[in-house]
Amino acid sequence: MKIAVFPPNSLILADMVERRGHEPLVIQKEIRKKVTDPEIDSPPFNITEEEPIKGLKYAAIEVPSGVRGRMAIFGPIIDEADAAIIMEDAPYGFGCIGCARTNELSMYFLRKRGIPVLEIHYPETREETMEVVNKINTFLEELENSDETEEYEESLKVKTEEQGE
Repeated sequence: MKIAVFPPNSLILADMVERRGHEPLVIQKEIRKKVTDPEIDSPPFNITEEEPIKGLKYAAIEVPSGVRGRMAIFGPIIDEADAAIIMEDAPYGFGCIGCARTNELSMYFLRKRGIPVLEIHYPETREETMEVVNKINTFLEELENSDETEEYEESLKVKTEEQGE
């Protein structure tokens, strides 16, 4: 499953997701697509004509251009996600803080999608850290189990349809 990680550049959360066999959707991958694009002259400062248009899908024209620009990058992550892990109240050094409005908008869209979302608070003690790690592992395990259940149910449907023919 594709898991959106928020803050979107959290290497720790991305690593935990990857170790459980899921694909973390992080900003580094989206930026890499833009930096390696031959159409862009001097990455990451230039953007293509499509970027502002993509941002309008997520934020109105009245919204500051920085928010629209960031949403052009965060948007595909949100759209592609099968589930999400959101770390709230993280200190400034944990993930990107770039723009509070973009962060709020991104979390709003993730919650609105109707996908499974694990919202956890940044741990401040060793015990809280262990609890957060356990919550993340349990969440990812439940996603694996639900995915396997869906595959099993689909295979049963196929078998039933084949037998009915």
